[in-house]
Amino acid sequence: MAVPKRKTSRSNTRSRRANWKTTATTLTACPQCSAPKQPHIACPSCGTYAGRHYGVAERTEHQG
Repeated sequence: MAVPKRKTSRSNTRSRRANWKTTATTLTACPQCSAPKQPHIACPSCGTYAGRHYGVAERTEHQG
C-alpha cells in the first residue's frame, strides 16, 4: 500500500480543500400556487406534486 514520503504542507492541504464548496438549493415555482419549491418534491405550501394533491406537506417534530 502506498504511503506518503512527506507531510503535506498546510498550503497544499488548504488549497485542496478550497474546492469543497456547497451549492445553492435549486428552487422552482409551483405550478399550482407559484410558491418556491424544490423540484421532484411536493410543494410545502399547497401539497401538490405532479398534478396530484397530497395534503399540506407540513413538517412535524419527532416525538421521542
